[in-house]
Amino acid sequence: MPYLYDFNLGSVTESSLWRSTDYGTTYEKLNDKVGLKTVLSYFYVCPTNKRKIMLLSDPDIESSILISSDEGATYQKYRLNFYIQSLLFHPKQEEWILAYSLDQKLYSSTDFGRKWQLMHERVTPSRFYWSVTGLDKEPDLVHMEARTADGHTHYLTCRIQECSETKRSGPFSRSIDINSLVVQDEYIFIQVTAGGRANYYVSYRREPFAQIKLPKYSLPKDMHIISTAENQVFAAVQEWNQNDTYNLYVSDTRGVYFTLALENVKSSRGLEGNVMIDLYEVAGIKGIFLANKKIDDQVKTFITYNKGRDWRLLKAPDTNLRGDPVVCQLPFCSLHLHLQLSENPYTSGSISSKETAPGLMVAAGNIGSELSYTDVGMFISSDGGNSWRQIFEEEYNVWFLDWGGALVALKHTSMPIRHLWVSFDEGRSWSKYSFTSTPLFVDGSLVDPGIETQIMTIFGHFSLRSEWQLVKVDYKPIFSRKCNKDDYQTWHLHNQGEPCVMGERKIYKKRKPGSQCSLGRDYSQTVVSEPCICGQGDFECDYGYERHNNNQCIPAFWFSPSSLSKDCSIGQSYLNSTGYRRIVSNNCTDGLREKYKAKMEKCPGKAPRGLHILTSDGKLVTEQGHNRTNIQLDFGDGIAVSYANFSPVEDGIRHVYKSAGIFQVTAYAENSLGSDTAVLFLHVICPVEHVHLSVPFVAIRNKDVNITAVVWPSQAGTLTYFWWFGNSTKPLITLESSISYIFSEEGMNTVTVQVAAGNTLIQDTKEIAVHEYFQSQLLSFSPNLDYHNPDIPEWRQDIGKVIRRALVTGIPDEQILVAVFPGLPTSAELFVLPRKNTTERRKSSEADLEQVVEILFNALNQNLVQFELKPGVEVIVYVTQLTLAPLVDSSTGHSSSAMLMLLSVVFVGLAVFLIYKFKRNPPPALPHQCSENSRRAQKSGYFQLQQICLNHRPENGKPLCSPSQKT
Repeated sequence: MPYLYDFNLGSVTESSLWRSTDYGTTYEKLNDKVGLKTVLSYFYVCPTNKRKIMLLSDPDIESSILISSDEGATYQKYRLNFYIQSLLFHPKQEEWILAYSLDQKLYSSTDFGRKWQLMHERVTPSRFYWSVTGLDKEPDLVHMEARTADGHTHYLTCRIQECSETKRSGPFSRSIDINSLVVQDEYIFIQVTAGGRANYYVSYRREPFAQIKLPKYSLPKDMHIISTAENQVFAAVQEWNQNDTYNLYVSDTRGVYFTLALENVKSSRGLEGNVMIDLYEVAGIKGIFLANKKIDDQVKTFITYNKGRDWRLLKAPDTNLRGDPVVCQLPFCSLHLHLQLSENPYTSGSISSKETAPGLMVAAGNIGSELSYTDVGMFISSDGGNSWRQIFEEEYNVWFLDWGGALVALKHTSMPIRHLWVSFDEGRSWSKYSFTSTPLFVDGSLVDPGIETQIMTIFGHFSLRSEWQLVKVDYKPIFSRKCNKDDYQTWHLHNQGEPCVMGERKIYKKRKPGSQCSLGRDYSQTVVSEPCICGQGDFECDYGYERHNNNQCIPAFWFSPSSLSKDCSIGQSYLNSTGYRRIVSNNCTDGLREKYKAKMEKCPGKAPRGLHILTSDGKLVTEQGHNRTNIQLDFGDGIAVSYANFSPVEDGIRHVYKSAGIFQVTAYAENSLGSDTAVLFLHVICPVEHVHLSVPFVAIRNKDVNITAVVWPSQAGTLTYFWWFGNSTKPLITLESSISYIFSEEGMNTVTVQVAAGNTLIQDTKEIAVHEYFQSQLLSFSPNLDYHNPDIPEWRQDIGKVIRRALVTGIPDEQILVAVFPGLPTSAELFVLPRKNTTERRKSSEADLEQVVEILFNALNQNLVQFELKPGVEVIVYVTQLTLAPLVDSSTGHSSSAMLMLLSVVFVGLAVFLIYKFKRNPPPALPHQCSENSRRAQKSGYFQLQQICLNHRPENGKPLCSPSQKT
């Protein structure tokens, strides 16, 4: 569809529609069929019936669609009362279409666009999906992400003809983050941010949602679903310490438990700001991926043949284009490839492979120590990436014809060209052809691989101001005959000589290089496969385990294998992992399969732990009034609004309070019969979502100990603190977040703080070791630990256990405690405690402590204390300063009572004002649970206020902000 653009008007004033029925040999202009003055904007072909075509008019001129049922020969025009931004066709039903409007409304049609029905308003762009056959019960079910009346974003489903509010359902009970819904194959993904951290959930085959389990300290900032093929999820996760790279993770079949496949994969931004991950899945052979990994500011290309378990660099070609030997020694020099798919559908992109041509890959790249963006040539592999040959010294677009039997190349340049190159022997030799007598600025090419006619259409311009030129290139005369049995050969898939790939041996039948014969439309691939015996390379480490240099899967420092049985009830059974899991879609048999298979075990009996008691709010309903009048509303925070001819609003008047506090809200109503005023003192609070109790690890008996509760968000308004010590049944109550306390009993003492905000109550509990005396030692670490330190309490606690295990050699566990301090560089304090029941013989016990300290001090000074944080990361522990106890200085930065530095975020309060009545009635009595801080002025007239919170909801689904007064 060519367009005429008027630079004076700044818009398209004319478009034309052309149609060809002979693969581009001749064209017929169809402007009279669609209306001579109709300006077209988009062209759609029904994916399930190519005879059906839909055209959209330019929304700046009119809103209409044109429908054809005879391959574009004739059209019917239909006016619309909304403006279409995008269309989504049903994958099976050719008549069913979803239309997304410019004002964020979703419409459905069951007659190919002739009639439309509104489904939902406030739908997120590109976050609506058709049902998946075999998974959803109804074929007309639609999944969508939309804002509901409460202002929050939800995941909703409904049928296209039954999408009223009573017919919709919410498969996930709570609100979700905007732009997070993904429905892909067997999986549905959503994101929920709570406590400042993103949590991801997945539903496999429409089962209830389960929280995705990433390694404990990945702490993702961003996550993208790369692939859901073959019952497994590939996800790119940007962790807390990454900026321009992502880590690649692979899941189990259900998409719940993820393990690391490759670190620091390069990322970039597309033309529309979308994130692009440098990961490429090779078509035609399962399990093969290419990725660009960033190593010390260099980007290098790696390949895997077993879905990310093992990666290696690409071996460079043996010779260059001139036949000269290439000197390139691994791992210092290798082949590096550009892995971006083209955002232009009419170019081939920097890398391409086809299902119809297994093992054949063409890519732009370079030979050297790292990926280059200037010295770029073209390379080809005929054996699935094991070996490569250079085919051009510059970048070209390369297309596959007739199932890969021919390759067509056009130079990728901004200059006009007139030649193309064709190869029949997988790029070993090329023939040059002229496709136009006048050089053409090429915009792209239309190629339908596998069609019998072997035709491509090249389009572009002779000059920047000329009309489009279309050049039909018919390769059929070159393919002189149909292929016969003598034109085929067998090809054995392998990985550097290893014949077993993804647990099986595969033999392909493919056309011999150089055979100029046609496979045609009815060609079918022949693949012979047989399973292999399961070996080490067929298994990846299970969730919570890491592969070390000895090829063994060992639990990560943060993971306890017994934790997987925590939801198991006595009398039941559970699968106990061996630390290994067979790679998903790997077809190996026997061998190590039984050894590494998860074992069914009886659930162990356990004492109850982690018990929580929650309370829930009710809802307040007030009768709606019907007065119409002019309203002035002052929210008390410097913002006021006015409404003319005001009438009751179902969702109320919304106002966002930027901070907590007490605000005087004033309403003034006036009409021709009089006026009225109402005043309300609104107490806006943001209940704490998280509290962390900061206590010293060790304290001196009968000495003051400072204890602090750090809450999030920090500006939550008025809070009440309840402090519980030991088994006391009476708490100490304060309005301050710190308290001083004296412990009189030796041993482990429990401290619990409860923080109350409005009707929300949360708590945290810690233990303190109380002794008459002890000794302590400040520790520091090799700098590599800082890179892996996310500076959160859980990490410090887990690392403290790792350090203690590294220190303890013949010393009882209960005598050693390690406290890791907040902040960077990472530092810690080592506490050496007296043995139990040694108070009466303190003198000899102190000598024992001196002896233990001397042993540890000598080991630390000789750099004998170290631990492996993760595979390849060895951390050394050093002595920084010796501090003799019993002094425990709570005022210093490096002490056992160091204050935790937590990220504080000011939550936004959203007040919804519903103004219903303006009668001279006395205000109703306040409910008994209302705060004494809230008082209403005794004015005539009243209105109801209901408050909710924007941006965030906690795990239990309650609003983060709630008023202390509800009337």
